[in-house]
Amino acid sequence: MVSKLTLTVEKEVIERAKSYAKSNGRSLSELVENYLESITQFADENELSPKLQKIVGAVKLPKTFDEAQELRIYFEEKHL
Repeated sequence: MVSKLTLTVEKEVIERAKSYAKSNGRSLSELVENYLESITQFADENELSPKLQKIVGAVKLPKTFDEAQELRIYFEEKHL
């Protein structure tokens, strides 16, 4: 069942989105619907999207990698 949705969006964003939709042979409604579908499809926090599943495991960290220590070093360097 199709239903109407009213959104409030910055005019410039709407114009860019319309142009993007037109150049890709799609309607703005289709773009919005596809986006909403993609962000709600994997609502379960433990379920990964197909795009994310493709990159999981792409980076191999050493067994001695200490994430907490690396974050602390990063933030110390960033804020000092």
